[in-house]
Amino acid sequence: MQEPKQWIWWAIPVVVVAGLGAALYYGRKQKEQPVATAPAITAPASTGPAAPVNHPITPAESDKPLPTLNESDPAVQESLAEVFGRSLDSVLIPKQIVRHIVVTVDNLPRKKTAVPMWPIKPTPGTFMTSNPDAPVLSEDNAARYAPLIKLVQSADAAQLAAIYKRYYPLFQEAYVGLGYPDGYFNNRLIEVIDHLLATPELPAEVKLTQPSVFYQFADPALEERSAGQKVLLRMGNANAAAVKAKLRELRREIAKQE
Repeated sequence: MQEPKQWIWWAIPVVVVAGLGAALYYGRKQKEQPVATAPAITAPASTGPAAPVNHPITPAESDKPLPTLNESDPAVQESLAEVFGRSLDSVLIPKQIVRHIVVTVDNLPRKKTAVPMWPIKPTPGTFMTSNPDAPVLSEDNAARYAPLIKLVQSADAAQLAAIYKRYYPLFQEAYVGLGYPDGYFNNRLIEVIDHLLATPELPAEVKLTQPSVFYQFADPALEERSAGQKVLLRMGNANAAAVKAKLRELRREIAKQE
């Protein structure tokens, strides 16, 4: 559950992704350590039948033509700024935004994610523990995520969904490009949201171990959680509840109404 101190996440699909990464890597010694570059995690090309489209998305109509995936960054960034304001400029990396969101969403249920593919800038902050002799997660650690949580809570889920639907063909194109020729990205997004919503709450005291440079959860049941669920666990229960609430709102906007 590593977390170089300079990497903190932002975002949910547009909030999940550009919103959860802030906590991806878990703890680090005070001494600065080099960050290893990880390759993108992709899946092999499918040779089976096409997966059913359980949650179809109808792209929103617009007077403006849809940009190509390779040229979409300015338009996507401008659309996101309409929801989050210019405060997003200090967080978002305006490069391959759609591709990085798709890769990050797809990787959240896995044990590891590709750090260089996160669509956010480095954020200052130090992972906080207490009781050096028997380290536990400090309650003060949750305060690191206050700006992130404020940004997430301020987002209008309906507006986010409208942006997502407007650019959905690009999200689908990027997903196919990962090696899912028969996949449907909105199905995957709903699946990932449900996976994140299943994250348990932390106990009152969270014991840690530090076998090397990085802290780990002492409880194997927590340490074996996916990268995405660990993101929520590290934020603390109150912050995780705020993110989950926004995820539920977004799910209602993009899931098939049954």
